[in-house]
Amino acid sequence: MIIVLKPGEKQEKIQNFVEKLTDKFGVTVNTWVGNHSTVLGLIGDTTVIDIEYLQAQDFIESVKRVQEPYKKANRKFHPDNTVITLDNGFKIGDGSLAIMAGPCSVESEEQIIEIAEKVKASGAQLLRGGAFKPRTSPYAFQGMRAEGLELLLKAKEKTGLPIVTEIMSSDYIDLYKDVDVIQVGTRNMQNFEMLKKLGELDKPILLKRGFANTIEEMLMSAEYIMAGGNEKVILCERGIRTYETATRNTLDISAVPVLKKLSHLPVIVDPSHASGMSWLVEHLSVASTAIGADGLMIEVHNDPAHALSDGAQSITPNQFDELANKLFKLHGAVKTL
Repeated sequence: MIIVLKPGEKQEKIQNFVEKLTDKFGVTVNTWVGNHSTVLGLIGDTTVIDIEYLQAQDFIESVKRVQEPYKKANRKFHPDNTVITLDNGFKIGDGSLAIMAGPCSVESEEQIIEIAEKVKASGAQLLRGGAFKPRTSPYAFQGMRAEGLELLLKAKEKTGLPIVTEIMSSDYIDLYKDVDVIQVGTRNMQNFEMLKKLGELDKPILLKRGFANTIEEMLMSAEYIMAGGNEKVILCERGIRTYETATRNTLDISAVPVLKKLSHLPVIVDPSHASGMSWLVEHLSVASTAIGADGLMIEVHNDPAHALSDGAQSITPNQFDELANKLFKLHGAVKTL
């Protein structure tokens, strides 16, 4: 149940009302104070609460029952957009375009630092790179693991770019204490035990949509993290599995406005995994920016032909430079519409 309070109510009056709801009906009440109104989200058995009684209170503007099973990720409970602020002050979801760029896998110190310096020069605000790599084949390159994390941190120290990298198991959480944004990959979107552990952290979590999951299932996974106390969640559409075989996955471009309508969390797009083809990355990046994505995650490699993983979908630093310039201009134009 959602209760929207009228503007200007005193905090003491609101607190007394919240305590009454908790004591009398046994529900949990989450309070969100927005720019224009205060919203109370009631979680629990609200069937015993008389809506007419609530509507009769002079400080209540409206009351609605919620059907969606996700509460904390629901925009109805949190009308204002959530803005994620990184340790260096950079914001995701504030109306700017956040670009995360870097290689699929960290391969060497020279490689990751070279790419980090080049993508930063082109305007990327975050460095993405894989240390622990989930691969379909057990014989494929699995990443440099802990050593890869150390190299990412060296690139961060060298360039100042915050880093985004994927976690494979909650057993490795201690290794990620200096990682700025922890990524949950498509294969782990419904690893609920890991999501619970990530919910205990005070660190941004980038949650990728499972390649065979619905939007509601994605939001329920976000709910697992937020229910644990960590509300710093970034949603990522990265393509889903369909009957189409022309591309690696099918980018569900409509997921961006749908997610932004249903949820207050920032939404970014990964055009590299969505297509699996480097020549499509520009087209999908442009489409994602035009439709209102809060950011993009783009794979960039200095030698895609010899990349240890996903070289076919990686663009070169020069290609990224041209693309980033185009995307920032497009984003500026879209904001004026």
